[in-house]
Amino acid sequence: MNARSAAASAWAKHERAIVGCAKCPRLRKHCLEIARVKRKSYAGDTYWGKPIVGFGDTRARLVLVGLAPAAHGANRTGRVFTGDRSGDWLYRALHKAGFANQPTSTHARDGLALTDAFVTATVKCAPPDNKPTPAEIARCLPYLDWEIARLDRARVYLALGKIGWDAAWDVLKRAGLASGARPAFGHNQAVELASGKYLLGSYHPSQQNTFTGRLTEPMFDAVFEKARTLF
Repeated sequence: MNARSAAASAWAKHERAIVGCAKCPRLRKHCLEIARVKRKSYAGDTYWGKPIVGFGDTRARLVLVGLAPAAHGANRTGRVFTGDRSGDWLYRALHKAGFANQPTSTHARDGLALTDAFVTATVKCAPPDNKPTPAEIARCLPYLDWEIARLDRARVYLALGKIGWDAAWDVLKRAGLASGARPAFGHNQAVELASGKYLLGSYHPSQQNTFTGRLTEPMFDAVFEKARTLF
């Protein structure tokens, strides 16, 4: 087995472990209940209802770390940031910045492909009210540890929201890529790591932020423009 095949096999094993994970009973119960009851507008859909794996280019220089799957987004479609308004914002911005081949992400077989970018989440299951507990975050972080260790061409780690920022910093520190106290989160704030790489922050493209104007499209686009300059 050559190096590329071995890497693909390792990622496949990692993804199977995530999809089969049952470490957090509250989250698994919630995801399955959402998949059973469904939202009226998606009544004809078959929900994924399982933990969500990362998506994108495993040789990426840009690694995005979000919070968790949305109940009727990724928990429905089976792909991170897909099928909800947050995903609409994210993949539109990635497309404009040249990281995605199309601006939309509606379902797992819609032809979307990422180049030089990989998207993952702090927590792999949709949490009630988008609020995982500290214990649930801690139980899930070993998956992010594994991903950060294998995404070794990364130059910029883009954290979407404070939970993603805190998780990314802790994982990077355990990996020996960061040192010292965790810096404060800030939108479009870049922190140079001890390794010469960067942790970059952005407000999460949640409806809570985009509907209120806390995050605008020009603000979001500027984050990806900055990421390019940090490569």
